[in-house]
Amino acid sequence: MPNVDLVPLASTSQVERTPSREDGIPADLEEDLRAFGCKLIHEAGILLKQKQIAVATAQILFQRFWYTTSMKQFGIGDIGMGALYLASKLEECPLRIRDLINIYDLLLQRTSHILSSPKTKDTFKYAPMSYFGNTFYDLKDALVVAEMQILKRLGFNVHVLLPYGTLINYLRVLGLTSRKDACAKAWGYLNDALQTPVYALYAVPTIVSAAILLASRQLDISLPSAPPHCWWDLFDAPWEDVWSVCGYVMRLYRERVPEERMRVLRLVGKKDVRAWLEENAVVQS
Repeated sequence: MPNVDLVPLASTSQVERTPSREDGIPADLEEDLRAFGCKLIHEAGILLKQKQIAVATAQILFQRFWYTTSMKQFGIGDIGMGALYLASKLEECPLRIRDLINIYDLLLQRTSHILSSPKTKDTFKYAPMSYFGNTFYDLKDALVVAEMQILKRLGFNVHVLLPYGTLINYLRVLGLTSRKDACAKAWGYLNDALQTPVYALYAVPTIVSAAILLASRQLDISLPSAPPHCWWDLFDAPWEDVWSVCGYVMRLYRERVPEERMRVLRLVGKKDVRAWLEENAVVQS
């Protein structure tokens, strides 16, 4: 098992003032854009029948990237596409560029359809790209640039430690492997956490402990929680960090008004983000 210390985590200064926030993007909007970018990666992975390990790796690389670069400089759609392409190579299940571009074109067209008719229930119909048009070549250029920028800005440090094996070990230690509902819930929380920055902020034992905590509380499973016999101490997971990870995950489920959802859909590209910043005349603090 790789040493957890080898996994790159964001520094305190990067967390307090991300490049996007330095450019005037509010923290809640940045969080929503990160989540939507990861959702696009997840949907593309399903449509491409890509392995889960590659999709999870792509989402973690995507989250790390935004601690080095602003969303004003690169679009979440382009970087998500580049992250999935790079992760597929890292996990030795490479994708064809044309397949990946076609899928992302479909997802982006669907997003545009939702924006154009938010109150109607018109059926979305995908219009394939023309072989003689510029769309494919523009997306291909964006994909190549995105992959290069991820490698460059992460300093080629693309090692990712996935949490699934750790979860199984922890459930075994806690005697929960016989509870299929608990295993499924905790596994689901780990997957949902991929849409948050926690994998770039906390060590895997802390994230896994948070997933088990959420699952046990939802299913009303009693675990030793009174000092000095707290179950998370078995895994060297500080309570404050475990609780913080839980907060990140639970914020994914908060109810959003339609205006908030539409705002995120409009800001997939860097040009859209720049236009939004200009329209809102965001004052940098």
